[in-house]
Amino acid sequence: MVNRKQLDPEASPEAAYGARMRRLREGRGWSQEGLSGRVGCSSQHISAVETARKSPTLPFSSKLDVAFGTSGSADSFEREWREIRHGVLLEGFPEYVGYEGRAVEIRLFQIGIIPGLLQTLDYARALANGDVWRGSITPEQADERVSFLAQRQVELARARPPMVIVVMDESCIRRPVGGPAVMNAQIQKLIEFAALPNTVLQVAPFDIGERRPFNLPVNLLTLPDRSMVSYAESHSQGHVDRESTSVLPLLTAYHQLQAESLSQAASVAMIKQV
Repeated sequence: MVNRKQLDPEASPEAAYGARMRRLREGRGWSQEGLSGRVGCSSQHISAVETARKSPTLPFSSKLDVAFGTSGSADSFEREWREIRHGVLLEGFPEYVGYEGRAVEIRLFQIGIIPGLLQTLDYARALANGDVWRGSITPEQADERVSFLAQRQVELARARPPMVIVVMDESCIRRPVGGPAVMNAQIQKLIEFAALPNTVLQVAPFDIGERRPFNLPVNLLTLPDRSMVSYAESHSQGHVDRESTSVLPLLTAYHQLQAESLSQAASVAMIKQV
């Protein structure tokens, strides 16, 4: 006990994870060796995670949940690991991305910024740097956000890619992000996206006014079994829904949005004007 290191849960998310792990372990009267036997690792590894010298992993977190009886709870170590791993993401978004990677059809609507799957990394970096400048995330979290987006884009470029249908509010292409060079490259990427055989790109112009059915971004996924998942978010949280009674009305509204929007040819013409 003379070498016991004092923990500061406020130092980092990893430190908070380690401190909670030690608190639960000691609350059960277990030594580090006692816990290591329950999760199948060395006591040195237990010590390193508790003192934030090593970051936890998903398998380790799952084993902790089994040992402490926290599996599937709001306080599970697996959930805390996901918050550490995707700490800059809204609640619910990592779950959505899991479905996105299996979807056979993706429908997106976005306001104000280019949808993430269509962003160049320079455009995404400019958005992340804006959040760093405002103090809402750290430079390290900005790097993680851009890397996470790049990973999503790569995973969708598979042998049999999903059909991707995108409707963007006109504000997405009118709002300058990152300066002229970044925007020019971003506009070019949109034009190239529209030319792909598995994509549809439409702009919802300002003049449709109150006929635009959505005032927040909306994502709709069709999974291989033809079931559907929706994801919608506010400024503070995201929500995944698989209930058909709430997802199907969104699909109907999306069809209405497409009918009011410009055709792909007219949308590309507007994008080229920008």
